[in-house]
Amino acid sequence: MSTTLRRTLARALILVGAVVTSSTLALPADAMTAQTRERVVRIAASKAGTPYRYGATGPRAFDCSGYTRWVFRKVGRYLPRTSSAQARATRHVRRSQRHRGDLVFFRSGGHVYHVGIYAGRGRIWHAPRSGERVHRERIWTRSVSYGRVR
Repeated sequence: MSTTLRRTLARALILVGAVVTSSTLALPADAMTAQTRERVVRIAASKAGTPYRYGATGPRAFDCSGYTRWVFRKVGRYLPRTSSAQARATRHVRRSQRHRGDLVFFRSGGHVYHVGIYAGRGRIWHAPRSGERVHRERIWTRSVSYGRVR
């Protein structure tokens, strides 16, 4: 192999290495790690059995958005108070890209009416409605979108 070809290949490898190291492997400064997402799910599960109460923000009772807000606050992330405001504050991801710890927004007629925390395998942790308690449940509709907290 000629010296010129070796130098060209060496430069190309250095360039590829620099691109991979600086962009592909680096997370944005505000991105949640896999460990943080798992912590979100553990914290969400720790409140199983807590009663629903409209307008409640925890820790003894929750409504749906008060619950998600409280859980994310425990990992140092701020979410606005209502489910529709939380939907606007997250980075939306496709169903195929959802991860445990992402938010699940339930929609009807173009507006968000409920929010939960994705638990994996098509299930969410949520504070559903009056008379019920925080629990894990299968997602019951396809009228949902997913949001990733930054």
